Amino acid sequence: MQLAVNIVVLSAIYALIACGYVLVYRVSRVLNLAHGELMMLGSYLLLMTAWLFAPHPLAAMACAIVLALVVGILVYVLLMRKMTGESVLAAVLTTLALGILLRGAIVLVWSGQEQYPAQALNLPNSALALPPGGQISTFAAILVGVTVPVYAGLFVFLRFGRWGVRMRAAGQNPLLAEQRGINLHATYALAWALSTLTGSLAGMLISLDSGLGQSMVVIGLKAFPAALVGGLDSLAGALVGGLIIGAAEVLSIQYIDPLLSDVAPFAVLLGMLLVRPWGLFGTREELDRV
Repeated sequence: MQLAVNIVVLSAIYALIACGYVLVYRVSRVLNLAHGELMMLGSYLLLMTAWLFAPHPLAAMACAIVLALVVGILVYVLLMRKMTGESVLAAVLTTLALGILLRGAIVLVWSGQEQYPAQALNLPNSALALPPGGQISTFAAILVGVTVPVYAGLFVFLRFGRWGVRMRAAGQNPLLAEQRGINLHATYALAWALSTLTGSLAGMLISLDSGLGQSMVVIGLKAFPAALVGGLDSLAGALVGGLIIGAAEVLSIQYIDPLLSDVAPFAVLLGMLLVRPWGLFGTREELDRV
C-alpha cells in the first residue's frame, strides 16, 4: 500500500510540474529550460510571504500565487518577448541563461540554506493513516488533491475558454491567429503566467511538505522527462508521463537501488526517444518543428 502511495504522490508532483513545460511549448513552441528555477522561485516567494503574513497562511499562499503569476508575465514581457521571431535555439538558450541567473539570484537573496515555510506559517504536517497500513503526509495529500482540479481546469479552459481557444490557435498557426485579430503577445504572456503558476504551486506544496533548498531544481529537471515521454504538445501526455516517470523512480528505488532515483527518469526518457521520439501523445509534426 505504501508503495502505491509513494507512486501516486511522486507522479502528482511530476505531472503538476510537467504541465508547465507543456503550456509554454504548446503555445509558443519554446522549450522552457528555466522551469525548475521558476518553480523554486515560487517556493521562495511563499517563504517571503510566510514571513510577512505568518499568522495568516491562506493570505500568504494567495499572495505567493499572485506573485508567481506576475513573475511569469514579467519573464515574457521583459525577456521572452524579445525572442519572438528569433530561432528556436536562441529562445531555448535564453531560458537556460535565465535559469542560471535565477539560481544565483536566489542564493544571494535567500542564501542556500534549507528553509521550512511550514514552520514559518506554523502549519503542522502530520501523517494521515491510509488503509491498509499506508501513510501520507498532510501536504502530500493536498498536492495530490490539487493536481486533479488543476488539470481539470486546464482541460476545460483550453477546450472551452475564450483565451484557451486563443492559446491553442496561436500554437497551431500564429500567423493566421494574428491575422484573425488574436493578440499573440498577450496570449504568450498568459501561457508563461499559467506555466509559472503551476510549477510554483508544485514547488510551494513540496516546500511545505519537505522543506526548501537548492535541490528543488533537480525535481523540476526530473519532471522534464515526464513532459517529453507524454508528448510536449499534450496535457494528457504530461499527466500520463508523470505517472510513468513517478512509477519508474519509486520502483527502481524499492527494488533495485536508491541511488538510481536521479537516473530512472532519464533512462525511461532515453527508451522513449528510441521507440517513439515524439512521445506517447505527441505528434510527428511537433517533433519536426523542434
